[in-house]
Amino acid sequence: MGKPTGFLEYGRETGIVRSPRERIQDFNEFHEPLPAAGQQKQGARCMDCGVPFCQAGMMINGMATGCPLHNLIPEWNDLIFTGNWEEAFRRLQRTNCFPEFTGRVCPALCEVACTSNLNGDPTSIKENERAIIEKAFEMGYIKPEPPRVRTGKRIAVVGSGPAGLAAADRLNKRGHSVTVYERFDRVGGLLMYGIPNMKLDKKVVDRRVELLKAEGVEFVTGANVGENVKAGDIAKEYDAVILACGASRPRDISVPGREGKGIYFAVDFLRANTRSLLDSGLKDGRNISAKGRNVLVIGGGDTGNDCVGTAIRHGCKSVVQLEMMPEPPKSRTPDNPWPQWPRVLKTDYGQEEAIAVFGKDPRVYQTTVKEFITDARGNVKKAVVVSLAPVKDEKTGRINMTPVEGSEKTIAADLVLIAAGFLGSEEYVAQAFGVELDGRGRVKTGADGYSTNAARVFAAGDMRRGQSLVVWGIHEGREAARAVDRWLMGYTNL
Repeated sequence: MGKPTGFLEYGRETGIVRSPRERIQDFNEFHEPLPAAGQQKQGARCMDCGVPFCQAGMMINGMATGCPLHNLIPEWNDLIFTGNWEEAFRRLQRTNCFPEFTGRVCPALCEVACTSNLNGDPTSIKENERAIIEKAFEMGYIKPEPPRVRTGKRIAVVGSGPAGLAAADRLNKRGHSVTVYERFDRVGGLLMYGIPNMKLDKKVVDRRVELLKAEGVEFVTGANVGENVKAGDIAKEYDAVILACGASRPRDISVPGREGKGIYFAVDFLRANTRSLLDSGLKDGRNISAKGRNVLVIGGGDTGNDCVGTAIRHGCKSVVQLEMMPEPPKSRTPDNPWPQWPRVLKTDYGQEEAIAVFGKDPRVYQTTVKEFITDARGNVKKAVVVSLAPVKDEKTGRINMTPVEGSEKTIAADLVLIAAGFLGSEEYVAQAFGVELDGRGRVKTGADGYSTNAARVFAAGDMRRGQSLVVWGIHEGREAARAVDRWLMGYTNL
């Protein structure tokens, strides 16, 4: 490496983050990157450790550590340090189709596995990745590169999230003709309507989509395959089909009062907000507004956090976020060593903002809803919540979160957002193509990992593996493209 002792000489430094009180005034991205010189110092912190766990993408105890895309992290960290931004981009592009997305929204599995993270602070890999791709756009290293020769093969991709776009990108570069079908009015799937604008500015998504169009990928929006577009027509028209529709079937809760007005799935709340924001700056009244309302978010994951941050930007009166599981420890426990994913307490941007506005963390652990209380018009007004305790099942050995008798409390709640996870793909698309699902609502795939029981139909992304990360979606799309290319051509050079 150019600076073998850089990790000793320089401390970890990241870009400026706007204060919670300031950033809640808008829906703009709030993380400002370091200047180029500062980013080069961060590249110097890559320690030439010999075994780069950062790019391993291993599964340890059921959780990933290291980059699933196997990004060549030590190589482009060194290239950043020496100021060779163009070559750093070339190396990054070999493994990652969309570093502008992962550089913003990935939880940085690479940094978790960084050797410097064992006894110090990890290299700022995520920010280095974002710096490379933004420098590439700024300097014109990225230009449309349509394939010189077309194979004559036509492929349909159903779904334009990270998996669908990655598959389309790779297959188009191979020379196949690709058409992407998206059921909503804008391309991007999860990237467009599942992630709030303050985490991923939609101009960044549009920029990449325009590049894909210039390279020959075709997009059809408002095309809900299985409903207003017939699966049979697509099967007849194309040589192969990739289903990349995500795991968008939300998990519901079944308690008295669930039918009350003002109770929404988180995905519908977030989608409506982003659409209204892009269409009119939230002036068209088509979003689900939290302004002046007591908001109850059910679910402690990333989606729940996004709901908290969005509700605060609307000007909610209060916000409470329920989490069924116990509060995680503040630091690693002995049974959770490096380089495993750290099962520790994380305070994300939405919770930071709630603390700044309301003076306390919105999360309430080991708690769930027992009942919703509505008014005479059927509008939800209150929620009865109950504490939970971990109880071991003597037969199975599993730990179940069990309601504690007499622990019920009633809290104000006139807007409820259910962010309790997802149950797999929406079944109508799979049914339209005659594709089998497993017991968890995921598409079953064959020996190659991506072909389904239906002839010429493949699957990728959350639809195949279940709810996951953007980086896994990109990995899935790239691997599905390899499987399709091999099936079409008898070999693959992807």
